[in-house]
Amino acid sequence: MHPLPEYPRPAMRRDSYENLNGLWKYAITQTAEYPAAWDGSILVPYSPETKASGVGRTLQPGQWLHYHCTFAPPPGEGGRVLLHFGAVDDACAVQVNGHLVGGHRGGYWPFTLDVTAQLNDTGRNSLWVAVQDPTDSGTQARGKQTLKPGGMFYPAQSGIWQTVWMERVPENYIQSLTVTPDYDARTVTVKAHTSMPGGAVNLWAVVRAGGVTIAEDWGSDEADRDGEVTLNIPEEHFFPWSPDTPFLYDLTVGTTQGEEEQFDTVHSYFALRKWSCEPDARGVLRFCLNGKPILLNGLLDQGYWPQGLYTPPSDAAVERELSEVKALGFNLLRKHAKIEPQRWYYHCDRLGLVVWQDMVNGGSRYNLWFVTYLTNVLQPLVRRLPDAEPLWGLLSRGKASSRETYRKELQATVEALRCHPCIGCWVPFNEGWGQFDAAGAVQAIRTLDDTRLVDEASGWYDQGGGDVCSIHNYFYPLHVKPGKRTVALSEYGGIAWPMPGHEAPGKTYGYGTAKSRADLTARCKKLQLGTVLPQLKKGLSALVYTQLTDVEDEVNGLFTYDRAEIKPDANAVRSMNAALAAEFAKVTR
Repeated sequence: MHPLPEYPRPAMRRDSYENLNGLWKYAITQTAEYPAAWDGSILVPYSPETKASGVGRTLQPGQWLHYHCTFAPPPGEGGRVLLHFGAVDDACAVQVNGHLVGGHRGGYWPFTLDVTAQLNDTGRNSLWVAVQDPTDSGTQARGKQTLKPGGMFYPAQSGIWQTVWMERVPENYIQSLTVTPDYDARTVTVKAHTSMPGGAVNLWAVVRAGGVTIAEDWGSDEADRDGEVTLNIPEEHFFPWSPDTPFLYDLTVGTTQGEEEQFDTVHSYFALRKWSCEPDARGVLRFCLNGKPILLNGLLDQGYWPQGLYTPPSDAAVERELSEVKALGFNLLRKHAKIEPQRWYYHCDRLGLVVWQDMVNGGSRYNLWFVTYLTNVLQPLVRRLPDAEPLWGLLSRGKASSRETYRKELQATVEALRCHPCIGCWVPFNEGWGQFDAAGAVQAIRTLDDTRLVDEASGWYDQGGGDVCSIHNYFYPLHVKPGKRTVALSEYGGIAWPMPGHEAPGKTYGYGTAKSRADLTARCKKLQLGTVLPQLKKGLSALVYTQLTDVEDEVNGLFTYDRAEIKPDANAVRSMNAALAAEFAKVTR
């Protein structure tokens, strides 16, 4: 039994692939030592807190979660054998056949270990992973996880929650691939870093469009571990990416090494598109894609599933959900307080869904009375408090070590996801949760990736930087004023309705409660067409309705938590989105 058997890294594929998902042994103990006995079986990659794992136990701070399985390496001989983890929450150590091969800290980012030297000649090998997760008692990125769930905060999850897999590669292999399209120049620059010196000599790249080779070239004979190739896209094959036409170019990159002609070949893809903020015909700043104003109309998406929490039941379920979002007339998802597996972004790339990506929030426990309740009551008086160190403690970043952790997490996020064309905007902070030095975060993102927009501070504690004036509004009259940044209503709505047969397990949470499907549909129509639509003329350029699905107690989704039903009338939703798009086109002519 191998849950999620699909190749987990679509932007850097090889032919060698061995999936290690399935039933492993597990134990939860008070020490780091190898367990004297195992508690039972766990279905990897589902966290022990989930129903899908078959365990249903919560890892407590200070406890150790142990995993064990046996495996055979990928078929073939020679080269190196790499062990990949999509994500392990939060810190782990990994042993193969009793030898420590490495570890990792950070529950949302992939990591790779070379286990070649530790493999047995017999082919049967032992893998032991030991994990700790402080959840909300630490300062690491954790999103909405808490040991005391309720309202807008959800159950903790820990351990392995993305695919574990192996591949066999050449001795000197491509370790990382950076692909940078340039829309204006109609080029794509490919940079490869190899595992050993001399690996990037004779680096080559081929671009295909619809199966036809349109560009190919070789790098320098003098390259060492870092090679670079820039390819020109012919005018007749220039197909810009957009939600309406999400065209992806196929990319193959390889190396030829030494007299024995050892090859490493990886397959990827890219798109040509350009984000900017430019004035429309009336001089109002708008988000522009490929030089044209675009209304970004979307949903807040927190990526929780009733059986697997962070981990979906299948790749098909992910694809189906994203397709339904697109079919309803939305073109944007704000990925909130979570980083998804790579395949989620791949589906957004090919379906044409723009993603605004939050950095996963962390820091010490939140002073909700300050960052949530007081701010909502006193808007806009406390919207722009000074971004100074005395305030950082109130925003849960009082310690220098916590701030340094965030900087590393920000870099890891951009480096892991910048290969995906769908990402249109980075969101370093949300509602002051763990916020500090917002200008510094914006500058760090610009240095790592200057091809996307930046929403400096979604909601409040906005310092006036970045590209977006980002408003959260659930309770007050909506007033939009054009300014030096483009205006986004980055959270609104949130109307709750516990749909019969799909209710939350405990208390219901939302922003106003509907009585029926008809009532919910009417409320949505009044909000969209009566409140939001008139603001498009005044400069509103992006909308993010809360939210895509119900999550635990929070029943303000368009879809039920089990994804079985859309709660408002689907035809009405499509009609509202069409009306918003038509009005935006009218006011930006």
